[in-house]
Amino acid sequence: MIASSGAPRPSVLFVTDLAYEARGRRYCDEDIFLTSRLRETFDVALCHPRDAASLLDGFDAVVVRNSGPVLHYQEAYDAFRTRARESGVRVYNTLDGRADMAGKKYLVDLSRAGFPVIPTVDRAADLGLLPRSAGYVVKPKLGADSVGLRFTEEPELPEGADGTLLVQPRIDFRYEVSFYFVDHDFQYALHAPRPERRWVLEPYAPASADLDFAHRFVEWNTLTHGIQRVDACRTPEGDLLLVELEDLNPYLSLDRIPEELREAFVDRMKDSVRELLA
Repeated sequence: MIASSGAPRPSVLFVTDLAYEARGRRYCDEDIFLTSRLRETFDVALCHPRDAASLLDGFDAVVVRNSGPVLHYQEAYDAFRTRARESGVRVYNTLDGRADMAGKKYLVDLSRAGFPVIPTVDRAADLGLLPRSAGYVVKPKLGADSVGLRFTEEPELPEGADGTLLVQPRIDFRYEVSFYFVDHDFQYALHAPRPERRWVLEPYAPASADLDFAHRFVEWNTLTHGIQRVDACRTPEGDLLLVELEDLNPYLSLDRIPEELREAFVDRMKDSVRELLA
């Protein structure tokens, strides 16, 4: 692909599902904005996640953004990862993350290792390790956007479900907060002051202890290049507990931050993609 000036520019295949409807979020608006800004530096083409494997040849990089829950197109996503590795095309986020990108078993691993995370188990034999709670959450290990999530009064797993479902106690919390990173560099934070309105977000000024908390998980991850979102909840005692480490296609809520932060984020993302291609 050649720019109008005749100077070659890196080409990017931008993977998104502009028709995906997410509760409380406008995925399409965010990706229309991002692609408009990436076009200042790269030649950009958009495609649906189901088409990515067949279209990635001929592009210098593939940027995976708001492509929706992989659970809805698992076979196509697996084919894309296989084809990308075989062809050697650069993928952003890089395919070496070990958080949501690889399923949610990391929550079990982090819980066992004593990290500040909501206690999580995935085997019936370990249900007794969970603290007593007024209720429990059972959700698919490969789930997203609350797909397949259900609530129970007691910790339980259906027979034969070991390794496929996660069980957690329902946590009483004051609010949720998200920390956004490009590579390992913190960019901004947002919080939902009303727990019942998860995606009504407001800017959040993190304390140094908050940033230490978030950095701990970003450093634990093995992602080389890409965007990560550290989701946490604030307990009544004031502690932070990890809810999710999203390293596949985190929604960024760019419409909720001031313009100067949004511009700084776009510039840092451009630099990160350039570094990936270097």
